[in-house]
Amino acid sequence: MSILTVKNLSHGFGDRAIFEDVSFRLLKGEHVGLIGANGEGKSTFMNIITGKLMPDEGSIEWSNRVRVGYMDQHVQLQKGQTIRDVLKQAFDYLFDLEKEMIGITDKMGQASPEELEKLLDQMGTIQDLLDNNGFYVIDVKVEEVAGGLGLKDVGLDKDVSDLSGGQRTKVLLAKLLLENPDILLLDEPTNYLDEQHIEWLKIYLQNYENAFILISHDIPFLNSVINLIYHMENKQLTRYVGDYDNFMRVYEANKKQLEAAYERQQKEIAKLEDFVARNKARVATTGMARARQKKLDKIDRIEIAKEKVKPEFNFKAARASGKVIFETTDLVIGYDEPLSKPLNLRMERGDKIALVGANGLGKSTLLKSLLGQIKPISGKAELGDYQYIGYFEQESKETNYNTCIEELWQDFPSFSQYEVRAALAKCGLTTKHIESKIMVLSGGEQAKVRLCKIINRETNILILDEPTNHLDVDAKEELKRSLKEYKGSILLVCHEPEFYRDVVTDIWNCEEWTTKIY
Repeated sequence: MSILTVKNLSHGFGDRAIFEDVSFRLLKGEHVGLIGANGEGKSTFMNIITGKLMPDEGSIEWSNRVRVGYMDQHVQLQKGQTIRDVLKQAFDYLFDLEKEMIGITDKMGQASPEELEKLLDQMGTIQDLLDNNGFYVIDVKVEEVAGGLGLKDVGLDKDVSDLSGGQRTKVLLAKLLLENPDILLLDEPTNYLDEQHIEWLKIYLQNYENAFILISHDIPFLNSVINLIYHMENKQLTRYVGDYDNFMRVYEANKKQLEAAYERQQKEIAKLEDFVARNKARVATTGMARARQKKLDKIDRIEIAKEKVKPEFNFKAARASGKVIFETTDLVIGYDEPLSKPLNLRMERGDKIALVGANGLGKSTLLKSLLGQIKPISGKAELGDYQYIGYFEQESKETNYNTCIEELWQDFPSFSQYEVRAALAKCGLTTKHIESKIMVLSGGEQAKVRLCKIINRETNILILDEPTNHLDVDAKEELKRSLKEYKGSILLVCHEPEFYRDVVTDIWNCEEWTTKIY
């Protein structure tokens, strides 16, 4: 049974086409991975099927009474609500039924025998709905999902306005899972989850009976939970049965077949064009030339997609830093309350260190404390000499109305326009992206712009806060290669072991430092 049917969808922004005549069908119980390079339109597709964005052409049809669950990162959480309050909102429809049942019991006292019979029928129906939907075990469900995503460690009675970005995302994801919709729409849900909770979500989705569409660049995670791939490329959407590894095998084989057929056709076209050119002017052969021209006109020409520009991240090296990168003495980090025990840490030139551990433990706070952006609660951090730091922040906080060109020019005013365009193109951005405003770019494209700023400065220390969030597979692989070759020092926050294990010389687990004060 089809839950969602998309027919002849076309959409674009300005003169930049995103989809052309795309069709898509989702059946009950299908676990779909929606994949494609940054900027191909995956999040736009999600916005269109959820009605947040109207397509230029085409139709979106949901089956009747289907419940759709979409994790919207922009939902406002109200100050004064606890995590438990927000999670229980997933069951609002059941609480409404309970109120209706209480209203029925109030009417029973004055009801006639006929009315009483009807009211008892209504009450029985509601009671069955409450029983079948687990109304009387809501607290158990909340505890189970909250525990799986690490929210019990945060404290279910904590005010949602006091949460970090990662914790907030976990609350939204937990609420969505508790709603148990007929279809889950998940846009990069692992971005703000640590390894332990990614593993929990993996098992949850493997056992999920309903359908879901998942956008993710985390290939091991994707492979473990999906049974269908829809690949978004060159304004088209193509269906592949199986996991990502199977998709890659079929995709590469199809690509080689198409390229071989294209080469054969190009040779035939060249041969025919040559014959027509040589013979159309001669009276004796003009008929044959005309026949060849007709054959040429009838050829259904094969088109092959232009090879996508792959990013190149080559960090420029500054002179060597001093031996000590930083040393902390009884450093306690945090804002209003401490997030760590007193820390006595030391990093030396050439060290490449991954900071790992659950969200909310203060990994980003530690980076900002070392950089002097926030004051520690107590203790001190001393930086070494001759430091040229490239800092990649986890997210850009403000809406940015600059174009990519303007954004880079602000930091590199001496660059010519050609140099600015070339630098952005090297990071895998097309002309259309380069001329677009930052605010309309995908998360991965915005990350490439921020990486571009770091790459074009001489550095000897890289401080990178979850740089792989939003990056597509090619960009992630290229970043990994460049970090392995980087001669300077690296302090990296990352939740993807397959990314950082080959890059770093040491792993610091921040869970060993936490005070567990939230």
